[in-house]
Amino acid sequence: MNIAKSALALALASTARAFSPAATRSAFSPVARRGSGAGTFFGSSSSRRSIVSSSSTALNANVLKLTEPGKDLLPGVDVFIFDCDGVIWRGDSVIEGIPETLEKLRALGKKMYFVTNNSTKSRAGYKKKFDSLGLNVPAEEIFSSSFAAAAYLEQTKFKETGKKVYVVGEIGIQEELDLIGVPHFGGPEDGDKVPDMGPGCRVEHDSDVGAVVVGFDRNVNYYKIQYAQLCINENPGCEFIATNTDAVTHLTDAQEWAGNGSMVGAIKGCTGQEPTVVGKPSPLMIDYLCDKLGLDKGRICMVGDRLDTDILFGTDNGLKSLLVLSGVTTEEKLLSQENTITPDFYADSIVDFFIDENAKVEATA
Repeated sequence: MNIAKSALALALASTARAFSPAATRSAFSPVARRGSGAGTFFGSSSSRRSIVSSSSTALNANVLKLTEPGKDLLPGVDVFIFDCDGVIWRGDSVIEGIPETLEKLRALGKKMYFVTNNSTKSRAGYKKKFDSLGLNVPAEEIFSSSFAAAAYLEQTKFKETGKKVYVVGEIGIQEELDLIGVPHFGGPEDGDKVPDMGPGCRVEHDSDVGAVVVGFDRNVNYYKIQYAQLCINENPGCEFIATNTDAVTHLTDAQEWAGNGSMVGAIKGCTGQEPTVVGKPSPLMIDYLCDKLGLDKGRICMVGDRLDTDILFGTDNGLKSLLVLSGVTTEEKLLSQENTITPDFYADSIVDFFIDENAKVEATA
């Protein structure tokens, strides 16, 4: 993979500029338009740190449960990068103790960024969600995979081709494409469409579609899948872009729901093409933070609930990493023989960042 080390050129310098078209300038460098294997990412996985264990006991020795954060974690970290679903909230419910924990981290002078693979909202939409949950998070701290898809298209000068984007996904992708002036259609507008499959019938598609962006879509249907595969298979040079390939997601706090990996898999199955994946574990956000803010990767900690996206995002890019059990990954899975992805620490939730302080409060209560 051929990746330049370009970063977001003052993409989110202030809240006022956070959602402007200029915010996406120089976000991504051109990459191979068609991948192979597990998908095309923005970063090489050559530096991936994974540990293959012959027993759960051996693996357990390499994964430490966070018990003394005041000694083992907080002093060595200046910046925390948090996933959102399963870390900050589940569905539409904030996880208990999160608002107070974020306030304590800010009081310690820690910088924070919130990076989500969920593309259903734009950055503006996520800002509203943070606000609705009583979380005071500045807009410039928020990064979504819908933004990443639009930024990739801008950096590869897609607009100059005069082509259109067909969207399998929700409004978040459309709002980000609007900000960079890229024409698009599909998405929610095609949610109720049913193709006529009688004798001799066919779905006519637009030959000017130059990219299909696939994000999480609660109204995915056969029409969208058929339209997407026609564009990719029949339009020369049409690119297949996935916001992420997460297997499951948190639509509610009651259970796990099929994630964007199921939508991407459907398109892969009928095109035989691997997508360009723009969400985690892409190094985009790390390049921005380090190159523009002069941060030391060794003092950044990625915190997430997924081994194959969040923790790899950390290990692939030379960061500290911490897995929380408040989302999709169980302790049993983390410590199993089959798991080969190893965070530096794990905890029940980020509330445990102040487990020492909380224990003292309980002792005096």
